[in-house]
Amino acid sequence: MAVKNTELSENLYYAETQFSKRLKTKSYLFIKRLFDFLASLAALILLSPLMLILAILVYLDDPGKVFYGHLRIGKNEKPFKVWKFRSMYMNADKMIDLLTPEQAKQYYTEFKIDNDPRITKIGNFLRKTSLDELPQLFNVLCNDMSLVGPRPLIESEIQTYYADMYDTLLAVKPGVTGYWQAYARNNATYQSGERQKMEMYYVHNASLWLDIKILFKTIGSVLKKQGAQ
Repeated sequence: MAVKNTELSENLYYAETQFSKRLKTKSYLFIKRLFDFLASLAALILLSPLMLILAILVYLDDPGKVFYGHLRIGKNEKPFKVWKFRSMYMNADKMIDLLTPEQAKQYYTEFKIDNDPRITKIGNFLRKTSLDELPQLFNVLCNDMSLVGPRPLIESEIQTYYADMYDTLLAVKPGVTGYWQAYARNNATYQSGERQKMEMYYVHNASLWLDIKILFKTIGSVLKKQGAQ
């Protein structure tokens, strides 16, 4: 009887623990979504004059589309377009021949290029200040992204993650900023494995307190232009 009572107590404790975890997770996700919605809406209203000026500058520098939508993989493998201010020339896809062999290698391993010749003058400024990512506030408002989360992946980036990592990564909503951007930005690479580790650290340790720390750290990193390109 004592054994059965012990087993019953253990089962009840396990059930209560699991219920507590689920409740904590649901509460966290609810508060996170509420904050995302209110914060992105307020930011879009307050920053609309700045965004209008940036849009005009982008067009004057290289006439054409002001915004650029790039297809990414979101939560539960849902594809969506991440919106940014266009920072490259309109015919950037035809300028691959301008890349040096070193730049081409970096493009296919890190999915970014140092001193990319396809970037416009205003685009270079937007990227260094991270202002090119302001339109992602629309993604947050529409619930495709969160303010804090792993960076949304493009198809070719999937190969840099192990299968179990990939599945776990796509179980959460991607973010405008995250642990990797805040604490390393472009200084942590796929090739070294550091970027994958940092993204997975966030997924396994996500909390309101961590989100708050990441938001403040991101602001500091952007202002100091740490790891900016």
